[in-house]
Amino acid sequence: MKHYTTNKRYCPHEITTKLHSVQIYRQTKDISYVCRKYKISKASLMRWNKQYDGTKESLMPKSHRPHSPHPNAHTEQEIKWIKDYHRRNPNISLGELYGKLREDKAYSRHPGSLYRVFVRLGFRKKVESTKKKSLHNKPYDTPTMIGIKWQMDVKFVPKVCYVGKDGKKFYQYTMIEEASRKRFIYAYEENSSYSTIDFVKRAILFFGYAPKTIQTDNGAEFTHFTKTKRTHPFDVFCVHYKIEHKLIRPRTPWHNGKVERSHRNDQERFYNYLSFYSFADLQEQMKRYLRRSNGIPMAILGWKSPNQRQAELKTPALDRAPLLQSPLGASPLLSTAKAFN
Repeated sequence: MKHYTTNKRYCPHEITTKLHSVQIYRQTKDISYVCRKYKISKASLMRWNKQYDGTKESLMPKSHRPHSPHPNAHTEQEIKWIKDYHRRNPNISLGELYGKLREDKAYSRHPGSLYRVFVRLGFRKKVESTKKKSLHNKPYDTPTMIGIKWQMDVKFVPKVCYVGKDGKKFYQYTMIEEASRKRFIYAYEENSSYSTIDFVKRAILFFGYAPKTIQTDNGAEFTHFTKTKRTHPFDVFCVHYKIEHKLIRPRTPWHNGKVERSHRNDQERFYNYLSFYSFADLQEQMKRYLRRSNGIPMAILGWKSPNQRQAELKTPALDRAPLLQSPLGASPLLSTAKAFN
């Protein structure tokens, strides 16, 4: 029965095995007898015999670390940059760290190389999430031009983040541009069709254009789930301004995967560390987080940030520009939405 633990690829020999096998070999000079008795290879026995100088310490495992660093290894200056960024923000993710190094320090190494250093320094840790993980990998036709499709969803702000005593609930509305992954988020105190329409108006002002399609789930804030002759206010809004409202299949949130995945990032990067005392405080912290999250490089974008990808993609020449003024008019939402940009 195994009476020791190891994380190595091979079964390590105990120091007593090494010591006694070498001593018997030096007495008998019978290699095959010693190898059969201790179930070891000839190469191991010869190596131990060469190391043994009469002391037990000479057979102890020694470090395999090279005496000199590799020519392409991270320099001391690069290691210092990594440690400095981690000291300033201990919760920084690998993607955000890579983006800051590349933009601020002209860091040109591969993200995989940064990952190995990140792990070696002991910085790879995750705060335990309050959400269950669910993986659904399905093929999906992602638009290659902006303005084609947006995904929208609502996330409940965790109660543990709110330090107030009045028991209020808060909701994060999220809109993501599928082609560039750029997002717009905004907090509300109610989850309703009114909040939905108000949020879409703010999203149009934030992005600077309206999409052809908005994809949502079947929540009551987006549609009537049961059969009825009434038209949902959000559908009325979309029809009036010539936006297609696409509903995913009920109870299949992975069909709205991009916005759902962004909510998991929000949980890990923002809500696991968030503490706010009022609705205004939540909005202010959410505004800062939005600016930060849109600047984090993503592997799916070739390690470019959503802001960079958005700038690369040419805005389609849509004759939908009147939407920027039509649904809002002289509304004060204009200045509020621009403040989030």
